[in-house]
Amino acid sequence: MYEDLNAFLTTLDQKGELARVREEVSPDLEIAAVTDRVSKSPDGGPALLFERPAGFDVPVATNVFGSIERMCLALGVSSLDEIAREIDELTTPKMPTGLFDAMKMLPMVGRLRDLMPRVVKDAPCQEVVGRDGTLDELPILRCWPEDGGRFITFPFVITKDPETGVRNVGMYRMQVFDGRTTGMHWQRHKGGAQHYRVAERLGRRLEVAVAIGPDPAVAYAATAPMPEGLDELLLAGFLRRERVDLVKGVTVDLEVPANAQIVLEGYVEPGERRREGPFGDHTGFYSLADDFPVFHVTCVTRRTRPVYLTTVVGVPPQEDYYLGLASERIFLPLIRKTLPEIVDMHFPAAGIFHNLVLVSIDKRYPGHARKIMNAFWGLGQLMFSKVVIVVDRDVDVQNEAEIAWIVGTHMDPSRDIQLTKGPMDDLENASDVPAYGGKMGIDATRKWPSEGFTREWPARIRTTEAAGRRAAEIWARIGAGWTPGSGGTRR
Repeated sequence: MYEDLNAFLTTLDQKGELARVREEVSPDLEIAAVTDRVSKSPDGGPALLFERPAGFDVPVATNVFGSIERMCLALGVSSLDEIAREIDELTTPKMPTGLFDAMKMLPMVGRLRDLMPRVVKDAPCQEVVGRDGTLDELPILRCWPEDGGRFITFPFVITKDPETGVRNVGMYRMQVFDGRTTGMHWQRHKGGAQHYRVAERLGRRLEVAVAIGPDPAVAYAATAPMPEGLDELLLAGFLRRERVDLVKGVTVDLEVPANAQIVLEGYVEPGERRREGPFGDHTGFYSLADDFPVFHVTCVTRRTRPVYLTTVVGVPPQEDYYLGLASERIFLPLIRKTLPEIVDMHFPAAGIFHNLVLVSIDKRYPGHARKIMNAFWGLGQLMFSKVVIVVDRDVDVQNEAEIAWIVGTHMDPSRDIQLTKGPMDDLENASDVPAYGGKMGIDATRKWPSEGFTREWPARIRTTEAAGRRAAEIWARIGAGWTPGSGGTRR
């Protein structure tokens, strides 16, 4: 794992996963335009380090997590499913049958013991303390032409419940209003918004700390759909394989990641709102301007030579797809604890995570697919799922072409569509009112007589294993070196 973002960037550089942009590039639209073009590459393109953002001496890193390979590197695994297997082991009760079994469990027990974050006295993120520091010192991007201003897009926002003291870490965009104030885009369903509602009810100022550029595992944890009340830093500790070091803030009673590049300390006043937006969002459209709380900066701390970590969202695919893909794989075992019949699930890039959900199940009884739809609409952040498509266990939900084929051949619109209403993501723009709208479930499983299907269900065309192996051998010979349009006969 990595001590900090710098160590991760060094590793990416050594592995040929980092492109250094040494010419001067403006944070006003240009950096975002380059990042957008690179992220649309078939493999997600390289991570980018803009060494000379025009007008600033702080380098800008983008697209750092913009591929499956880099997500695996960031989390220290060769496959994201490795983490899923570890979580499955952790959450599956199992008593050792003997000394050998008990010894095999010791590393996992030790890993659990070391999840809790710890507070240290000195930290790289406080090498420079600027009580008079301003946001004007940072190369904060304006990403799209109609954006309401510059936005901090990869902030690690830390708050505590004013009544319980429970910490929440989330990622909420922050529009820069001036050198000392920003918007705080707390969507109503998120933990930070709940802490702010409690503060407003009590008539109290809510302290906030914003870390920019922590180590990769901590950065990912801020995006993860953690259940309410569970500390994201516990997940980060699990992923890092060591506890997260925190340091007390200079002007706020909050702890921040010690290895961050930059930390903004401040507060949000109860009842204060300011117009925020528009913002070119991960939906591929501009989210509309609206009134949101205002964050006031009391102190800016940073490393002596920080790197400004940011991300660009827009028409998918973008870097956020790969962060979402990590959550898809990592949280699958936890969802199976509630819904063990789930075989696999997938959130396509074009579906921007919550607009389209593909689920395969081990179908066990009539109406099973509808049970899964309703369960998703009532389970954590899966409640935002607009369209849920359920297929049988033998369908590969990672193959979107296969899903389209199966839906087209297994679904009767008059029978297999389920419509309902419920909470929607705040960024949903098609619903009549904000954050509430329609949802659709599609049952694309094979229908049973007990579900009213009295005809014979046709068998799926498949070749034999022997013929398949023979075909692979033949094509390996005749297909070597063949390209479309090359012509000629190969033997």
